[in-house]
Amino acid sequence: MSDDPIDADHVELLQAFIESHGFLSWLDLTVEELERGRIVMSVPYHEKLVNPGSPVGSIHGGIAATLVDTASGFALRSTFDDPTTGSLATTDLNVTYLRPATNDLRVEAEVLRAGGSMGYTDTLVSSVAPDGEEKDVAVGRTSYRLFHDAE
Repeated sequence: MSDDPIDADHVELLQAFIESHGFLSWLDLTVEELERGRIVMSVPYHEKLVNPGSPVGSIHGGIAATLVDTASGFALRSTFDDPTTGSLATTDLNVTYLRPATNDLRVEAEVLRAGGSMGYTDTLVSSVAPDGEEKDVAVGRTSYRLFHDAE
């Protein structure tokens, strides 16, 4: 993995991709931070994400799983010589839920290893709890098949 900084244009291209993607734009996903091998993204709380009938307004667990998968993929892309080229495919996605998410979501994904053909990440999803403290709501680990030369 290179220590080269990520070009600001890549952040703008990534955000433009998100905004043009039906599902990701519907989530109102935003890139907060991006560096080589690490990304932080957020999704604001919205009632459309809440489990029907939830007495505490908990967000559906599939949203956290989506954040684990999406942030992991983008973190791995940041390790490519050109993050806008190549492709990848999820080969394993593991999410462990720790507590209900009842507020805005924040996900941080960090690359554990990005090799020639496989990549691995660790992720943490957090949300502000009813007591006002930010708490971890899910952790995830992923593996991906990397295609550096795909166009």
